[in-house]
Amino acid sequence: MRALISVSDKTGIVEFAKELEALGIEIISTGGTYKKLKEENVKAIEISELTGFPECLDGRVKTLHPKVHAGILAMRANEKHMKQLKELDVDTIDFVVVNLYPFKATIMKEGVTRAECVENIDIGGPTMLRSAAKNYQDVAVVTDPSDYAKVLEELKANGSVSLDTKFYLMQKVFEHTANYDSMIFNYIKEQRNDASYPEKLSLTFEKVQEMRYGENPHQTGALYKETGKCIGSLVTAEQLNGKELSFNNINDTNGALELLKEFEEPTVVACKHGNPCGVGSDEKDIYKAWQKAYNADKMSIFGGIVVTNRELTADIAKEMSEMFLEVIVAPAYTDEALEILKTKKNVRVLLLPEISTKQPENSYDIKKINGGIIVQSIDNKIYDSYDVVTDRKPTDKELEDMLFAWNVVKYTKSNGIVVAKDKQTVGIGPGQVNRIWASKQCFEHAEELIGKDATQGAVLASDAFFPFDDNVEAAHQAGITAIIQPGGAMRDQLSIDKCNEYGIAMIFTHMRHFRH
Repeated sequence: MRALISVSDKTGIVEFAKELEALGIEIISTGGTYKKLKEENVKAIEISELTGFPECLDGRVKTLHPKVHAGILAMRANEKHMKQLKELDVDTIDFVVVNLYPFKATIMKEGVTRAECVENIDIGGPTMLRSAAKNYQDVAVVTDPSDYAKVLEELKANGSVSLDTKFYLMQKVFEHTANYDSMIFNYIKEQRNDASYPEKLSLTFEKVQEMRYGENPHQTGALYKETGKCIGSLVTAEQLNGKELSFNNINDTNGALELLKEFEEPTVVACKHGNPCGVGSDEKDIYKAWQKAYNADKMSIFGGIVVTNRELTADIAKEMSEMFLEVIVAPAYTDEALEILKTKKNVRVLLLPEISTKQPENSYDIKKINGGIIVQSIDNKIYDSYDVVTDRKPTDKELEDMLFAWNVVKYTKSNGIVVAKDKQTVGIGPGQVNRIWASKQCFEHAEELIGKDATQGAVLASDAFFPFDDNVEAAHQAGITAIIQPGGAMRDQLSIDKCNEYGIAMIFTHMRHFRH
């Protein structure tokens, strides 16, 4: 039996080759792999000795030869194939151990040129892998170092690799090459600044972890990350404490993080079931921002997610430790804060230094539907410009709160209404089937959770236009003094007139933010 070994990732390859050699398997190798094996005293035949043709074109052509591919592709049970091999003086190759040029690592390097990336597109490797996988009945093809042990175990026990394992290895090949080709396609598309939606969409993700269950205990689940740097993403966060993140933890925390990224000043976001339940900002003090977020809704934060864009300090950690939280994420922790949080063995404490880094503008937002997916560009804008449409202009203070509330309502499920005062949410009405219910929910919850006058002098943000003026009427009754909304309804003038009647300032952003 013979094995052809040519790997970029040389993890465990010397040990594997030595075991193959000890089993009497002849080894053929190429380039850097051949050099490595010889240095480690593994007996190997160089590929050019097999083919009778030298490696050429700076290594671009090494294994693209009939003596390689005929040896791999010949079906052992096919008498005609075997007769042709004998006539052509070609021997079979029974094991192909190949992994590909490090294209992913290359494109992620700082300052890498297009020429370097193109040069790291493997040609011979995928060709050998596909050939071996096609002839899986006769050839064991290994592309993942984690499979070396399984192959050796079967060889030692049975003298061969089982058909079932070969079929499994075939699956691994096409997973590997599909991922590889998808990376190349997306790199070229990005290099061309091509924002179009391709006729055939190829995306590639790498598994980070499997989960105990999905959204509910009877569902399975796993977390995958995009191939790339993923800066500021939850998938790159370091877990410092607590249980494994669940499906719902990840989904909810991601929503909280995306909202947090809209703020530059010290801000804390508390989130529950994908909706913000309390958000607070302060010009300088993260502790004050935390107090605002917590006091906005002391009830819903129970079992929730809290994220902050400043170092988490001991005074905040102490208060957090006195309640039940699922996940805490911060760009840094003081030593004392971390010590306090670690006393809560189940709370998941995550470190994400680049927490404020937003998604690349060319990212996709993808949702699964039955039988397909729907794809859109990410919602990476707040507004392009806004207009005051009422007789009264908002005060500087009102405007500050309106823009704060506008950030929050963007990440509130539709129909969404947010009421805010002093850069603190005082009422959030998410996911209602009509807008007036969302408004009334805000006012009722604000009174219940904060106090009777919570909405007096507050501002209101709506993620989409008011279809009628009933929202303005309800806002006036609650003491709202300013409103920010997209505008664009057929009956906009009714809402404008009602605002003018009550002296409420209103802004149109001309940009809605539905979130489903």
